[in-house]
Amino acid sequence: MQDLIDKIKAVIPLKPEAEKHIYSIAKKRSLPKGRALIVKGQTVRKTYFVTEGCLRSYCVDKEGKEHTLQFAIKDWWISDFIAIYSNEPASLNIECITDSQVVEFNTKELDNVFKLFPEFEPFRRKNLERHIVSLHKRILNQLQLSASERYELFLEQYPDIEKHTPNYHIASFLGITQQSLSRIRIERVKK
Repeated sequence: MQDLIDKIKAVIPLKPEAEKHIYSIAKKRSLPKGRALIVKGQTVRKTYFVTEGCLRSYCVDKEGKEHTLQFAIKDWWISDFIAIYSNEPASLNIECITDSQVVEFNTKELDNVFKLFPEFEPFRRKNLERHIVSLHKRILNQLQLSASERYELFLEQYPDIEKHTPNYHIASFLGITQQSLSRIRIERVKK
């Protein structure tokens, strides 16, 4: 929890009563590797702040192929935001890639924080801005960069993730096959 409180305090001054309220609605969870937090089709009422470990969100296409949309590591948020904000069933699955620690929030209770403590609005806005920028960069990178360039960027964004993440998750995030990922790694070592 302290990681989250520190992250909030880095953006806004936090009154003691606001901090106390955050603690009252937050639930610390220890999750084992492989645990699913959200499954396609379910109603989504939770969002997660990662304090340790690695999670991923992904979808499965009509042919059964997985496409990783996001990895969430320490200090990142993850959920199916389409389901939450559109009031639709989940279109994504979210699972723990490693044993993980998260702070879980009910989205309605979290939304209520912004009503009770309006000073949280800049924090919320900054998070949304970062999320939108991240998504737009990801889309542009998929369209404009070569597979090798996307892999290099991936290594910069997630420096330690390869130790814990299966190759097929990384390949699906990059939009390439596992064989292509292997070739890129071999070429990288030769340089």
